[in-house]
Amino acid sequence: MTAKFFPGALIVPTLNPGSVWEQWLEAYREQTCLPEMGCLVIDSGSTDDTVRLARAAGCKIYEINKVDFNHGGTRQFGVNFLNNLEFVVFCTQDALFSHRESIEHLMHCFCDEKVGAAYGRQLPHKDSGLIGAHARLFNYPASSCVKSKADINKFGIKTAFISNSFAAYRTSALQQVGGFPSNTIMNEDTYVAAKMILSDWKVAYCAEACVFHSHDYGFFEDFKRYFDIGVFHSREPWLQDQFGGAEGEGARFVSSELKMLSRQAPWLIPSACIRTFLKFAGYKLGRSEKKLSPAVKKKLSMHHRYWLQK
Repeated sequence: MTAKFFPGALIVPTLNPGSVWEQWLEAYREQTCLPEMGCLVIDSGSTDDTVRLARAAGCKIYEINKVDFNHGGTRQFGVNFLNNLEFVVFCTQDALFSHRESIEHLMHCFCDEKVGAAYGRQLPHKDSGLIGAHARLFNYPASSCVKSKADINKFGIKTAFISNSFAAYRTSALQQVGGFPSNTIMNEDTYVAAKMILSDWKVAYCAEACVFHSHDYGFFEDFKRYFDIGVFHSREPWLQDQFGGAEGEGARFVSSELKMLSRQAPWLIPSACIRTFLKFAGYKLGRSEKKLSPAVKKKLSMHHRYWLQK
């Protein structure tokens, strides 16, 4: 196979990905479209074979201290470190390219010069549970779309939806909106996408660019994740001021989930209801995080290292 090359780089933050890492590297090497500047692995102190395997695969390596990792700051560091990129693709260590053309399809989105960012479709892993699978199928449908400022009234906060588990950015657009923030607990991708939308860039969703990526979270993991989302929204009030609240989208998700479970696994409905309550409680508590002590916030948060940076 003779690969095509796009002018840019792929950046992957890592921390002890385990056995899936060899699969990730193999799937990456088989891509029909590869970055001219290669793949930069930013490792946060892995104690497994992550760095050795990545170096053997020809990746560039930059190692940082675990406590220095930040979802936005670390990714922006990668962009700045490589410098002079036209495009940058981000992927997480557990998002496996589902076919050889995943990156190629994603890069086609930038044929539209007004597209500042694009993200691919996340498919549930083959062994994913129904609840985890539904989350992917709800947020990543089979039809592609391009979103702009004109769609805010139609899609609300969903207009700015994107995921750095597999996403690409035009670096001129990224630079125009100030790059990734260095002080957000999560959702650095949504932050940038929203800034781009408000600056008249477009965000593309490419359903043909696929990765396998899903999680079967436990009850308390769901609570912690939504606590962090609440913290993000509390600290970035402009997002809901400009795009509207998240409650409507949450209600649509719950309705869709219950319909799916009623058809395929009604015995899971009680579990789904408990999860919904925990997500709602976590989100509301996160929105009120200013009333909590740092020690309590660290215990309630999925990204507990964030609070070590405060």
